[in-house]
Amino acid sequence: MAGAVQWPNYSKVNATSTTNGSNGQSGNVMGKDQFLKILITQLRNQDPAAPMQDREFIAQMAQFSSLEQMMNMTKEIQDLRQSLGIASGMIGREVTWLTYDESGEPTGQGTGVVDGIVIKEGAQYAEIGGKQIAVSDIVGMRTVTEEATP
Repeated sequence: MAGAVQWPNYSKVNATSTTNGSNGQSGNVMGKDQFLKILITQLRNQDPAAPMQDREFIAQMAQFSSLEQMMNMTKEIQDLRQSLGIASGMIGREVTWLTYDESGEPTGQGTGVVDGIVIKEGAQYAEIGGKQIAVSDIVGMRTVTEEATP
């Protein structure tokens, strides 16, 4: 794109990975790529006799910057949730997780003690009784207390 504006801290690779639906978001979610395209189109097609006011342009730049920062924060929070150090704290604890049917509809909950943590395709799974449960499906955790035997 000749004459395109290069925004600081804007990464095309990062933008496409977070706006094309590959992270679980709907394709209807407007990302920073779409926002930037609209802004550039608006600048190209503005009336030369009545160009966009500086205030409007600055406000739109602030919106773009805010959008970018929110997307960065979302990525950091997702990375934090997937931290192996945090997930490894589940080992030996009883957890409760959501169960789903074949169509992806929730059907209830399961419980069990976490035997280990496995990373598969970039996601973490808790090994529970031979099953692998996505860490993101875990909704509760408690310490297992062994009852004293007389």
